[in-house]
Amino acid sequence: MRLCISLLLVTLALCCYQANARVCPSLLKELTTFLLGTEDEYTTLLGSFGPPREVIAAKVELKECVDQISFGHKLLISEIVGKIVAKCNQLTVP
Repeated sequence: MRLCISLLLVTLALCCYQANARVCPSLLKELTTFLLGTEDEYTTLLGSFGPPREVIAAKVELKECVDQISFGHKLLISEIVGKIVAKCNQLTVP
């Protein structure tokens, strides 16, 4: 359960670091795929950003840890992330 809390805190920091910033759609897609997608989907998505292979390997290794979280807990985390994103996007001044 400690990993879940850490993941949520990092997500909150990445999504809402400024009160006037919208959540980047690419970041949201990466977070969603990281949490609920397969390893192949995540690797493909990361490859589309053009990072070094070492970065992809490190992030996929981290995803292997996250994949050990039960699906029910992953859904709860994704609901909370959705609420965070909605709140951050609400605070945005058009």
